[in-house]
Amino acid sequence: MVAGLISLSACESRLDIAPVTNLTDATFYRTEEDAKSALGACYASIYNPDIFHDLVTTDDAIPFLTGDAARPLVWRYDITPETNYLRFFPGAYQSINRSNIVIKRLPDIPMDEQLRNRYIAEAKFLRALAYLTLVRFYGGVPLVTEPTEGAENLELARAAVADVYALIEADLQEAEQVLPPKYTGADVGRATSNAAKALMARMYLFRAGTDANSPFWQQAAQKTKEVIDEGSFGLYDTFADAFALSARGGKENIFEIQYLTDVSGHGLGRGYGVRGAPIYPGGGAGIARPTASLYQLYTEADQRRDVTFITSYTYNGKTTNLSITDPNPANAISFQKLWDKTAQTNGGEGTSVPLIRFSDVLLMYAEAQNEVNHGPDALAYEALNRVRTRAGLNSYAGLDYQAFKEAVWQERRLEFAFENMRWFDLVRTGRLIDAVKAENSFDRNALIKPFHTLLPIPQQDIDNNPLLEQNPGYEQ
Repeated sequence: MVAGLISLSACESRLDIAPVTNLTDATFYRTEEDAKSALGACYASIYNPDIFHDLVTTDDAIPFLTGDAARPLVWRYDITPETNYLRFFPGAYQSINRSNIVIKRLPDIPMDEQLRNRYIAEAKFLRALAYLTLVRFYGGVPLVTEPTEGAENLELARAAVADVYALIEADLQEAEQVLPPKYTGADVGRATSNAAKALMARMYLFRAGTDANSPFWQQAAQKTKEVIDEGSFGLYDTFADAFALSARGGKENIFEIQYLTDVSGHGLGRGYGVRGAPIYPGGGAGIARPTASLYQLYTEADQRRDVTFITSYTYNGKTTNLSITDPNPANAISFQKLWDKTAQTNGGEGTSVPLIRFSDVLLMYAEAQNEVNHGPDALAYEALNRVRTRAGLNSYAGLDYQAFKEAVWQERRLEFAFENMRWFDLVRTGRLIDAVKAENSFDRNALIKPFHTLLPIPQQDIDNNPLLEQNPGYEQ
């Protein structure tokens, strides 16, 4: 015992040394490589909400009606603050916190100044991406611009919507000025100035809403036109090419979540594939199926239909034809847009998940330009028709202001099905309630009310932060 005490006394002065195998705030954020790793953590936590919400709270999909009882409740708008699948706070704020760490810590790291500024601008783009999703879902949310350290300052009230947008705009304006328009080599996939401009345009369109006189239309038109004219991005020759494995980092994906087949993949193809079908590793989950109103909107000539949906499959020499109306999910026409058919593992699909495609920029420009001029000009037609002709459809001509607007809205539904766009588009254009009520297949009978254009602040997050106030209509 005496020997042990002598030994402990001799070592005592060294006990406060951080273990060399553990990374802490004291040992990290010191080198350029540390900065790169910290930014990599931001990209690893890119916030993209569960696609289930976008599908079943609109007129695009019907959930599998047995099993998890919460899914049909979301579909029918029987929504409360405790409802599953609507708690988007934790993922968004994890992404925001990691971005805040990069923004806070990198200025103290001795490294190439130009690279440091680029990394910080990338982090600000990712922070803006998360906040834009939050503000469109919930309205005003807590604004956190410093890293969360310990248990202090965790209770924050909701900021005004205008203040959230002000931060988003400031972050994107810096990213726009600092980031390059495009990358090559291993950097392909990082945020660019074009991505910042496109995301800014998305924000401006949402803020313009249904106000025909909003100044945000002009700003959206300007930013999208800058992306179009810069020339780094374009459309693939076919719609199928845009979702091939080879499209990863390609000319149409302005910003995407990149995956690697059977290494770091997703399960969207299997998850929303034909229920029980053996063509997927582990069998299809059939989480949600497309509505007839969506499927039948595509004409025979529209190339997007066969890329977006699976209508039959062959296994062991037997062909199974699928139906848009058969209530059995094992026989349902299903989504296949992001399915990686080469994946051998459950959740190993390597197709990119697009967050901003060039076709989105073209359609945002067409819509904004129509609003600015209160009618389509030649440039608006050109943007809209580039998307249509790529899909194999005839060009539009001779449309008035309202007809052109509705043509763009329809084109967006056809182009971006299964890409987390529909709910936001319906909300910003004031059409959510009518669209949901019109889609009543499988006895939906949705309980949708005007307050449902915002989601409830999740009860668990209110319990964790008593300063959060609930959105109107969801108070308990």
